[in-house]
Amino acid sequence: MLKRVHALGEWLKQEDIDVAVVTSTDNVFYFSGFYSDPHERLLATVLFPEQEPFLICPQMEVPSARQAGFEHTVFGYSDTEDPWEIVKTEIAKRTKSVKKIAVEKTHLNVERYEIIQAAFPEATFIHAEEKLNQLRLVKDEVELQKLKKACELADYAITVGVNEIKAGVTELELVAAIEYELKKKGVEKMSFATTVLAGANAASPHGSPGSTKVQKGDFVLFDLGVVYEGYCSDITRTVAYQDVTDEQIRVYEAVLKGQEAAIAASLPGVTCAHIDTVARDIIKHAGYGDYFTHRLGHGLGISIHEYPSVTETNPLVLQKGMVYTIEPGVYIPGNIGVRIEDDVHITEQGAEVLTKYPKQLQIVK
Repeated sequence: MLKRVHALGEWLKQEDIDVAVVTSTDNVFYFSGFYSDPHERLLATVLFPEQEPFLICPQMEVPSARQAGFEHTVFGYSDTEDPWEIVKTEIAKRTKSVKKIAVEKTHLNVERYEIIQAAFPEATFIHAEEKLNQLRLVKDEVELQKLKKACELADYAITVGVNEIKAGVTELELVAAIEYELKKKGVEKMSFATTVLAGANAASPHGSPGSTKVQKGDFVLFDLGVVYEGYCSDITRTVAYQDVTDEQIRVYEAVLKGQEAAIAASLPGVTCAHIDTVARDIIKHAGYGDYFTHRLGHGLGISIHEYPSVTETNPLVLQKGMVYTIEPGVYIPGNIGVRIEDDVHITEQGAEVLTKYPKQLQIVK
């Protein structure tokens, strides 16, 4: 945590920024080790170029914040106190004047912006997200080990789900079976709402599980992730139940070929745009380009969707330590849906695939 605080402090110093007020749950966790959803209450890590940072949270969470390993001052407040008065007072103690404040503009709401503006009327607001994204882009060894464990649990979850497939089982019953077994393993929460889609429902990229029953000839799509010690995994597998058509096979093979080619192309020095284009061109050549309707992938870490966005227009160069998803899909409305997704870590040699569940077309009997 100290290295992260120091790195942001160096940026604040270089940019002549007096203070950073970090308010998103994930970025507070990044700098403090303390993860909490405060709902409407204020949670913030306040950082400076050289002075001691501090954390502010509801009073009832102060013991947990201290136990999380934050080595600096933690301020708590009751529900009858104004936490912004504490923030204003503590910033004033640490800096003589406030001319520039770095904030997460995409997270800070209008009400809080007006409060900070009223407290420091001469200050201008600097967009902090770009720097925060850069800091979180490359994972250290501790982060990587947590991501690998989250991926192991995701692999297990897919195994559970596939083993539970049978005629007449509903999408929601499969979700329940997966999450029940994960709870027994001590998993506290998923990265996002577990998705299981059967038959034509699989052709909806962001469909919601319901009472649809699995039938012979269906593709069943599983999209899920597990949080392990604050870090997320994200995996998608599509399997067939009892039977499969020639067209289903063609779609599946196009997606798989595109996905594997993008993994092979993931090397330090190539761009996000390049690997997206590699997968997209293969799927286009197979005749399904119009049905690949989303980006190739996204960054992964504390947040389920992190920087960068892996699109055909993103010139960002891949570098060692990045972790992101590769998840091409084909969705023919009312008919066939296939997505295959892995989490990859960039090494000097190329992509290390962290999710291990088999990808060859599986026909569940």
